[in-house]
Amino acid sequence: MNGPGGPNGTGGRRPGDAPPPSAKPAKKQRSFWKELPLLIGIALVLALLIKTFLVQAFSIPSASMQNTLTIGDRVLVDKLTPWFGSEPERGEVVVFHDPADWLAGEPTADPNALQTFLSWIGLMPSAEEKDLIKRVVGVGGDTVECKGTGPLKVNGTALDETSYVYAGNTPCSVDDQGGQFKVKVPEGYLWVMGDHRQNSRDSRYNQSDKNSGMVPVDEVIGRAIVVAWPLNHWSTLPVPDTFDQSALNDASSAAGALTVAPQGLALAGAVPFVLWRRRRAGAAETR
Repeated sequence: MNGPGGPNGTGGRRPGDAPPPSAKPAKKQRSFWKELPLLIGIALVLALLIKTFLVQAFSIPSASMQNTLTIGDRVLVDKLTPWFGSEPERGEVVVFHDPADWLAGEPTADPNALQTFLSWIGLMPSAEEKDLIKRVVGVGGDTVECKGTGPLKVNGTALDETSYVYAGNTPCSVDDQGGQFKVKVPEGYLWVMGDHRQNSRDSRYNQSDKNSGMVPVDEVIGRAIVVAWPLNHWSTLPVPDTFDQSALNDASSAAGALTVAPQGLALAGAVPFVLWRRRRAGAAETR
C-alpha cells in the first residue's frame, strides 16, 4: 500500500533521490553602528559634490555690499547654471575669484583644522579663498558711465538704484581715484560695483590693473541667490527692476546671452532618471 504523499510515504521520492533543498537562511541585517560609517561617507561625498557643482556657502567679510548684504551674512551661490552656458547678467550679485590682487594687503584668515575640513566639503564658508562679491553693472559690449554724483548710466540709460544703493550714498563718487569714469566693457568681462558705493574697492578703483578694473567671466564662481544666515536676514537676491529696461540692450552685444531657468534645469536633470526608471520597469516585465 502506498503511504501518504506517494509510495512508501516518501512524498514521491525514490530511494537514492537527492533530498529537497532546504530554505535559505534569512540574511542578517547589519547593525546601525556598522552602517553609520557608510552613511557618513556617503553624506560627505554628497556634500563635496554639491559644493563643487551645485551650491556653495560664502561669508560676507566687509561692508562693501551694505545694506543688501551685511558683515557676517552667509550667502548661497549657484554654481550649476554656468555649467549650462549661462553667463552673469546685469544686476546679479556674483562671487568671483580675486582677478588681479584686489585684496592685496588684506589680512588672511587662519582657520583651524575643523574649519578647514568643513569648508572643504562645503558645510562652512571658506576662510582662506580670496573671493569677492559685487553687483554686475556692465557686461561685454556695455558702456558704463559716471558723471558727478550720478545717476550711473549703462549704454546711455540712467539706472534707478535707490532700491539697493546704501542709504545716504550717491550712485557715483566725486573723486579723481575712479569715481568718475566712462568705460567700454570688452566681451568676456564684467564691470562690477558694490552697493555701498562710498565704501567699495570695486572696478572703479582697480582700473590700473591688468584687466583695467574688469572681472573676467572665467573668474566668476557663481551668482549669489539667497541670504541663508542668520535667519532674521533670510532673503532672496533678485535682479532689481531697473536692469529690465529694454534700452540697456540697444548698444550691447550681450543682449542674446543664454539664460537657463531653474525649472528648466530641474526638468533636464529629471529626464535621465525617468528614462532609467522606465528601462528598469521594462526589464522587470520581460523576466
